[in-house]
Amino acid sequence: AEDYNLACILTFPQYQKCGYGKFIISLSYALSKREGRAGSPEKPLSDLGKISYRSYWTHVLLTLLSTQDGTENVQIKDLSRMTGIKTEDIISTLQSLNMIRFWKGQHVVFVMQDFLEKYAAQEKRIRLCDEGCLSWVPHAERPRKDKSGR
Repeated sequence: AEDYNLACILTFPQYQKCGYGKFIISLSYALSKREGRAGSPEKPLSDLGKISYRSYWTHVLLTLLSTQDGTENVQIKDLSRMTGIKTEDIISTLQSLNMIRFWKGQHVVFVMQDFLEKYAAQEKRIRLCDEGCLSWVPHAERPRKDKSGR
């Protein structure tokens, strides 16, 4: 009932730094989005897990925010719906990027366009799951079989 979308990632040392961990993380969020819910990794995260997830969350959020034209009022719950990332993980990531301000009693995302442009200019190549290639239907959406098994 904790809304975990992934419990454990193991990447053997000779395959670390190849992007497989982030691919598995992105696959877990693609499945969460397909289910129409936000997910989060099982806590507590290891040191390497924290680095991998924070890097993934940062990439996804900054990429998404860079596509916004700045006239929309995007709320954290909207970011969660669009990414499948739980709101508390979004808030902690944006806080680590110094992009959260507390204004009039609520958290406000403070986006500096030049910061997004600098991130985009890095052109980081990250191996992510292509959701268009994902052929999976959540259990709750599968057609029910009758008692005869049909």
